[in-house]
Parts: sequence; structure tokens; C-alpha cells
Amino acid sequence: MKTHRTCLALDLKDDAQLIEHYEFFHRPENIWPEIPQGIREGGIVDMQIYRIGTRLFMIVETEEGISVEQAFEAISHKTRQPEWAEFMGGFQQKLAEAKPHEHWAAMKPIFFLNESSK
Repeated sequence: MKTHRTCLALDLKDDAQLIEHYEFFHRPENIWPEIPQGIREGGIVDMQIYRIGTRLFMIVETEEGISVEQAFEAISHKTRQPEWAEFMGGFQQKLAEAKPHEHWAAMKPIFFLNESSK
């Protein structure tokens, strides 16, 4: 299956206790089961989130022909997703670079090893 990768960024509020709670709720044993289920049903094949300091970096792989925007829209109507988004919003803050319609800001790809001369 061909997929499309999108990378996004967002900041967490600069509060060590909030960051600890954010990470707690993203552990496999603590995440609400409806969340990963809804993400998959929305057309996302894989999603990974990394953190350094307060900066979050998300890698999203969508099924071929489904944009990350389409996937996020589909997910927003799934069970408990709006509640999760509101809950997570209490930990997060948009980047200054985010477009008005973006919560997670799309990052511009600038280098692909496999497309470089060999």
C-alpha cells in the first residue's frame, strides 16, 4: 500500500507537570481506546509524536489519495475524538507559524535522501 507522509509541529505549554500529564495520556496503557481506533478509521496508517522541550513533532502516514486534512476531518466525527481534542488542547499551544485553520502546523519538506544524487 502506498502512503503519504506529512510532518507537523505544535508546542506544549511550558509547564513540567502539564507535559508529564500529556505524555501519560499518550502511553498505550492510558490512551482512550477510541482514539487510536478513530485515527485508523480516518485513513491514517501510522502516526508518531516526538518531543524535545516543549516542541512536538508529529509524523502522519495517510493512505494514498487521502490528505492529512481529509483524515483529520474524518477523525473529528469519530467517537470521543472531539472530547480528546478539547482535552489535549489544554496542554497545547499553536505555533506562531501556524495558518489560521491549523492547530498542528504543517512543516515544509526540504530534503529527501532517496531523491538525492547517488
